[in-house]
Amino acid sequence: MPATVPATGRVFRTVPRDPGIKVARAGLARSIRVSLALAVGLGLSGCILGSERPDLNLDMPATYREAPRGQQPDAAVPAVDWWRGFRSSELTNLMQAAQIYNLDIAVAIAQIIQADAQVGVSGAPLLPSLTGTATAERIRDAASSGGGGLGAAGPTTFSQYNLGLTASYMVDFWGKNRATLYAAEESASVARYNREVVTLTTIVTVANTYFQVLAAQDELRVAHRNLTAAERILELIKKQFAGGTASQLDLSQQQALVATVRASIPPLQVTLEQNIAALALLVARAPANFNVAGGTTSAIAVPRVTPGMPSELLYQRPDVRQAEALLASSNFSVESARAAFFPQIQLTAQTGVQSAALSSLFGPGAWFYTLSAGLTQPLFDGFLLESELKQAKGVQLQNLQAYRKAVLSAFADVEKALVALAKFTLQERLQAEAVAASQKAFDVSEAQFRGGTVNLLTVLQTEQTLFTNENVLVQVRLSKLLAASSLFQALGGGWTPQGTLASLQLPDQN
Repeated sequence: MPATVPATGRVFRTVPRDPGIKVARAGLARSIRVSLALAVGLGLSGCILGSERPDLNLDMPATYREAPRGQQPDAAVPAVDWWRGFRSSELTNLMQAAQIYNLDIAVAIAQIIQADAQVGVSGAPLLPSLTGTATAERIRDAASSGGGGLGAAGPTTFSQYNLGLTASYMVDFWGKNRATLYAAEESASVARYNREVVTLTTIVTVANTYFQVLAAQDELRVAHRNLTAAERILELIKKQFAGGTASQLDLSQQQALVATVRASIPPLQVTLEQNIAALALLVARAPANFNVAGGTTSAIAVPRVTPGMPSELLYQRPDVRQAEALLASSNFSVESARAAFFPQIQLTAQTGVQSAALSSLFGPGAWFYTLSAGLTQPLFDGFLLESELKQAKGVQLQNLQAYRKAVLSAFADVEKALVALAKFTLQERLQAEAVAASQKAFDVSEAQFRGGTVNLLTVLQTEQTLFTNENVLVQVRLSKLLAASSLFQALGGGWTPQGTLASLQLPDQN
């Protein structure tokens, strides 16, 4: 079981950083070791990386209020391919297609590429800069007289050839550039978690849209079945009207009911076709070239799932991990902004060969070099650095509150999904009993109406009650399926295999 976050915990990494974003980290270690040693030796505690970690103060519940009673929290955590638990091959195929072809996911992947490139940009100042130069000049000086008269010299023409190499290095004594690099690495992690968020949102949307298609098909079947029953009663009334045993009012009432049921069909067809078009977009297909076979909501199974411990959401929810990485990035940005107040040390070296003739360019006397070191200390900049630090702290505070909200929202999402799934499951059972009773009442009233023992009003009442209960049952089944997909989304999708979480160790908080 992973450790819980203490009330005064710090921002921490729950898994190692992605190897793809550790640009220049290993190569830089040796080059900055001397600077780190000097910084520690001078006691610069305010400039040590990792010092900007605000208290999280998270309210961590021990259990979920609506968790299933009598079950272990991890008895049935979501599988990696949790959608297979609905036991629909068509839904599984749509899920797989969405993960491959969905354009929102493709955009999120492109953002990862950009974030990784930014890591390289941010890490570049930690490495020396080398520049090669080569020049060839033909120079003509104007005539000079040295005061005029016969001693005036004529113009001179000569050549100048130069090959050089310039190296510069900014000593990251205060950790400014390293903090910028670490902030960029955390931003790259944000991009990766964003891809997971987009992927989870996409596949949940696929599931919900597919369930909407099934519900529309169910409602169409109910409407057509009800229309057939209403037309059957209408034909019976017409016969009775022709025989003088039914009134015009009876006939008109049943005709109105038939027309009402018939008018309910086109909106259901609109819902069906629009949801199919939405599914086509989710799998990056043109709606004209895409179709769904569908089926019925009653054939969809609801996977059994337990929510685990609340603390595990900090590992499983990609939006929580994204908010955590964003907060960590802003922490490093504050450190970088604070380090900008200190002097900057620039080392520069230049070497090369220079000669007036190509033949002597590489001769022993043509070689030259220069070495220089410079120190720059901001004195007054119109409060620019101070304002940038305040801005970085404001972003840090914003991301801290966003992280706290993300964690609490995760707990609330699970609670709401658990409640919805439990209550809609119960309602489905009760509503199915209501439909069965309504169907029996309608069958009895129709038979007695044919025998002339009940009036038309009784038939109409039982008929409309049956129609209403059947439609409600379809909606309840849809709500139950939507609650199930919402629960998987609230839990962060598929969980890692059993035992992986327990192997994770939290960094030392001291």
